[in-house]
Amino acid sequence: MKVIFDGRSVELEEGANGFLLAKLFDAENKKKDVAYASHGELFDMSRPLKDGEEVSFVRIGSPEAFEILNHSTSHLMAEAIHHLFPEARFGFGPAIEEGFYYDVDFGSYVLKEEDLGKIEAEMKKLAKEDARFVRKEVTPAEAEETFKDNPYKQELIREHSGEGISLYTQGSFTDLCRGIHLPSTGYIRHFKLLSIAGAYWRGSSDNKQLTRIYGTSWWTEEELSSYLELLERRKKNDHRRLGKELGLFFISDYGPGFPFFLPNGMKLKNALLDYWHEVHRRHGYLEIETPTMLSRELWETSGHWDHYKSNMYTTKIDGKDFAIKPMNCPGALLSYNQSLHSYKELPIRYAELGHVHRHEASGALNGLFRVRAFTQDDAHIFIREDQIESEVKAIIALLDEVYMTFGLTYKIVLSTRPESDYIGTIAFWDKAEKALATACKDAGHDYEVNPGDGAFYGPKLDFKLRDSMGRTWQCGTIQLDLNLPHRFGCFYIDEHGEKKEPVMLHRVAFGSIERFIGIITENYGGAFPTWLAPNQVDIVPVNPEKHGEEAKALTEELLNRGVRARLLDGEDKLSYRLRLSITSKVPMALVLGDKEIETGTVNVRRYGQEKGKSLGREEFVNALLKEIATRKEAF
Repeated sequence: MKVIFDGRSVELEEGANGFLLAKLFDAENKKKDVAYASHGELFDMSRPLKDGEEVSFVRIGSPEAFEILNHSTSHLMAEAIHHLFPEARFGFGPAIEEGFYYDVDFGSYVLKEEDLGKIEAEMKKLAKEDARFVRKEVTPAEAEETFKDNPYKQELIREHSGEGISLYTQGSFTDLCRGIHLPSTGYIRHFKLLSIAGAYWRGSSDNKQLTRIYGTSWWTEEELSSYLELLERRKKNDHRRLGKELGLFFISDYGPGFPFFLPNGMKLKNALLDYWHEVHRRHGYLEIETPTMLSRELWETSGHWDHYKSNMYTTKIDGKDFAIKPMNCPGALLSYNQSLHSYKELPIRYAELGHVHRHEASGALNGLFRVRAFTQDDAHIFIREDQIESEVKAIIALLDEVYMTFGLTYKIVLSTRPESDYIGTIAFWDKAEKALATACKDAGHDYEVNPGDGAFYGPKLDFKLRDSMGRTWQCGTIQLDLNLPHRFGCFYIDEHGEKKEPVMLHRVAFGSIERFIGIITENYGGAFPTWLAPNQVDIVPVNPEKHGEEAKALTEELLNRGVRARLLDGEDKLSYRLRLSITSKVPMALVLGDKEIETGTVNVRRYGQEKGKSLGREEFVNALLKEIATRKEAF
C-alpha cells in the first residue's frame, strides 16, 4: 500500500494507521501528531490508511488540534461526571471557539459552582490513566441498546441518516460521537471548568432545561494561565458594568431586552452614527427610512409571516393584522418599486438605520449583545448580474475602512450553494460564488469556504471580527439575493428595452448599532478614542474661585467649535476632580492654574498617562480638532 506524505510516495503494510506512518516517517514530531487529514477530512490516528491517500498530520499548536483537544476534554469531563453522578444523562458536548461545553441532565440534583472543583479533580485522576480513545462503528439498533437509558442520545440516534453510527470509549465511559479525538487522555493536562448555565435541550424552550458546563483546555500551563488572565480582563471590561459606570445605557425590568441610552450613551451613539452617515455619503449610498410597522400582507409577500412570525411582535389595526418589522429588507424593496429604473441607473444603493424588533428568548438576552430592539445599519443594493464582482469589491473597501477605523481585524467566510432547496440555476450560483471569491482576492483578502451554508436565495460573505481580547464577532455580511426581488416583482429595463429582475445585495457593516457599541466598549475598555468619546475634554481649574471664569470661557469656546467639553469646577479638591476625569475615562483633562492663564497655555493630561504636556491654547485647540476630524492622535 502506498500513500502520499510530505510530497513523496511512501510504502506501508496493508492496514497501517496514522501512528505507524508518524513513527516511520515523522519520528521527530510523532508525539505532536494528534490526528491526520486526507482529502480535506480529519481522522483519528488509529484509523487505517487507504491506498493512494494524500496524508498530512494535525499537530499540536494548530487550530484543528486545539479543537480536537477541547472536544476530547469534554468527553473526559463527561466520564468524570459519570463517576461522580452515575444518574446523570448526557446531551451534547462540542468544542467551541475557546473551549468546550457539555449539556447534562443531573436529574433532581442541582449542580453548584463548588462541584466544578470535584469534577476537575476526578478529570485529573482519569487523565493520568492515559486511556486510549477507541472508535467503534455500530448499527442504529446497537447504538439504541447502548444508550437505552438515555433519552437524549436515543433522540439523536433515531434522527440519524445513514447506516453507520460511531461510538467512542475511553476508560469506563462510552459516548455517541462522530469524533475526531486525541490518541489518549494522557494528552489532556491543562484545563479549567469555568462556569455553569442553563440550556434547553436542543435550544428549544419546549424541552427540558439541562445544565451546561463550560470549560477550556490548553496544551501548556502557560497558555491556560494566559487565557484565564484574559477572562479576568474581559470581566473587567464587561460592557454591562462599564455601561453603568460610565452612564452609557441601562435595561429596565419594565422592558427586558429594550435598552435605554443615557446622555453619555447618546453622545457615543450619535458620534458613531455621524461616522456612519459620512462613510455612506462618500461611498454613494442613498439614505432612506421605512415604517416600523407594516401590514400582514407585506410580511406574507416577503415570507416572514410564514417563517419568522414567532419572532415578530404583532397587533391589529382597524381589524387587520400588522407587525413591527424584524428586518428592513421589505421596506427597501417597496422603495425601489416606487419608480421605473433603467439598467444605466444600477447599482442603486439604499442605506437605512432601521429600528427593528425581534422576540428573543428571555434566557438569550445579554446586555447590548442580544436585545429585542436594535438599530440595524442595513444597505440593500440593486445591481445587474455583471456588476456583482465590482460592487462586492466596493463594499469590501467600505468595510475595510470602517473596521480599520476601530482597529478591528477580520477574516472572511464564503458560504456556498446548499445541496438542495435553493433557487436559481447552478450556473448563476457558480458565477456568483466565483464573483464573491474574486472580489475578495482582488481586494487583497483571503477567505475560508463554508460549503453548503449559503442561504437558499444566494451565497454570502461573512466578516468575522476579532477584538483586542481575542474574541470573534459576526458583524459585517454581504448576501446575494434572487428571492425577494422576484417576490416583490422588482425589475429594471435592460439595454434591449425588456424587463429584467435585478440581483439584490443585503449588506451590514456594524450589524446592530447597539451590539457594536457593546463590542467597542469592551474592546476599548471604556476608554474610547477622542473622536468617539462621550466627553472628549475635561477642563479642570486648579482653584475654581480664582480660575473658574477662564475655565468656563475655554469650555464654551470648545463647545462652540463642536468639542464635547465638560467643566469640572465643583468645590471638591483638585485631586478629586482629576480622579473623576480619570474614572470617567475622558481622553484629555486640561488643568488651568496661574501659570497657564498667565502664559496662555494649557496643561494637557491624556487618559492613561501620568505626565501632562504644556501647549499653547490655540495650538491645542487646532490639534484637538485635527485629532477629532482625522480620528488619529494629533499630539
